[in-house]
Amino acid sequence: PDDRTRNTLNIQPVIPFSINENLNLITRTIVPVISQPVGTNDSEFGIGDTNLSLFLTSAKPKKTIVGYGLAIGLPTATDPVLGTGKWTAGPSVVVLVQPGDWTIGGLAQNTWSYAGQSDRTDVNLFYSQIFVVRNLAKGWYVNSAPIITANWEASSGNQWTVPIGAGAGKLFKAGNLPINAQVGYYYNVVTPNFGPDSQLRFQVILLFPK
Repeated sequence: PDDRTRNTLNIQPVIPFSINENLNLITRTIVPVISQPVGTNDSEFGIGDTNLSLFLTSAKPKKTIVGYGLAIGLPTATDPVLGTGKWTAGPSVVVLVQPGDWTIGGLAQNTWSYAGQSDRTDVNLFYSQIFVVRNLAKGWYVNSAPIITANWEASSGNQWTVPIGAGAGKLFKAGNLPINAQVGYYYNVVTPNFGPDSQLRFQVILLFPK
């Protein structure tokens, strides 16, 4: 709204744990640091709600990797405008395959509020991310990873956000540390009234292999 930009820095550790010889637990935590426009001139800066996803996956390599789990939302926002004020939870699933130089998959979850501030709007949110990666020579790749969401509590015509876009990146090393850096642009072909038109995304991923 008002041609202003929201900036979100997602701190997102993804950590696998071995449960036994057959199962792994993968944790995916997202802590957003947000600069949110308020009105035409003001803004609010702080931490948003924390999102935690837990996936159980097979510890044995397979052609199709599937993880089943739980998505949990914690009301950690430092200001009401930066979060929902609700505790949320719901099922989550991730699937991916890696044929040749491709990685193709998707993640989907739906969360509902079950506790929190009684004067805040209930949460019923669908979140999904489709990802397609084509590996190229010398660590380069091109990809598309749109985040598609639906707010089921919103009015008809204002529920879905559907972007299309693509990006590119490179895997390289800083000393012995592998780093994955990428940039992408996504335009929202479907967006709520007064919703954002597009998203410019930068990612830097530090990798710590065993």
